[in-house]
Amino acid sequence: MNPEIILTCAVTGGSDVKDKHPDLPITPKQIATAAIEAAQAGAAIAHIHVRDPQTGLPDRDLELYKETAKLIRASDTDIILNITTGMGGDLVPDENNPTLAGPGSDMISPAERVQHIEAIKPEICTLDCGSFNYSFTAYVATMDMLRAAAKRIQKAGVRPEIEAFDLGHIWQAKQLIKEGLIDKNALFQLCMGIPYGAEGTTRNVITMFDALPPGVAWGAFGIGRQEMPMLAQSVIMGGNARVGLEDNLYLKKGVLASNGQLVERAREIIERLGSKLATPAEARKKLALP
Repeated sequence: MNPEIILTCAVTGGSDVKDKHPDLPITPKQIATAAIEAAQAGAAIAHIHVRDPQTGLPDRDLELYKETAKLIRASDTDIILNITTGMGGDLVPDENNPTLAGPGSDMISPAERVQHIEAIKPEICTLDCGSFNYSFTAYVATMDMLRAAAKRIQKAGVRPEIEAFDLGHIWQAKQLIKEGLIDKNALFQLCMGIPYGAEGTTRNVITMFDALPPGVAWGAFGIGRQEMPMLAQSVIMGGNARVGLEDNLYLKKGVLASNGQLVERAREIIERLGSKLATPAEARKKLALP
């Protein structure tokens, strides 16, 4: 059991769900407000994606990241910023010529995937492992791509959070640690139930946990109706936790949630299990962030 939980709130995500939730944070101001709301409810870390303010679709524009980070940093909260590097790895092979990228693809280089991290220097950023089948696309992150991204993240002085969607992704990360491209006190996030990585089951969480390097900070999260059960599973096993509209849009069946409400629900579960939420300052100390 983990007595002090570092709770992340993933406030908007990188999927096209804008039509499913009328209050999904879209603009930099809305995303920043959602992160501040999550902090006030008890989250220590805000996981940030950005969206096109006009269309609501996921975006990776540097200026949107800069504006969002600036607004959060200017607030009276000290929430830890964790910015995604997962955008720009989607490949949909062309139907007639699968050697070419077809409609729906969004492929950029490792350098482009982390340019906003080098510019903004958040305390944490994700390093999304792969490759794997993701919904109707393939998410592409080869070992050499991960090496190139990890090297730039390390040079920027940012702590990577390894996003592992399947068992082999932990193996990838351990190889990067062995090569010195990720520090040994790495952070791991077990991303459960994302089609088509590891299914969100207790057995799979245990298997992935058993593969982690000893002594690392870790957590696990589930999506949809598995969000809160997976939170409890992670806490009971000694891990940290994550909630937010990126992972689940509902407070209960038919009732749309806000990020603050999901954090409050997470707090209730965590405290009923006998643990407490870490403040951002406590989280920084536990994670040895600069």
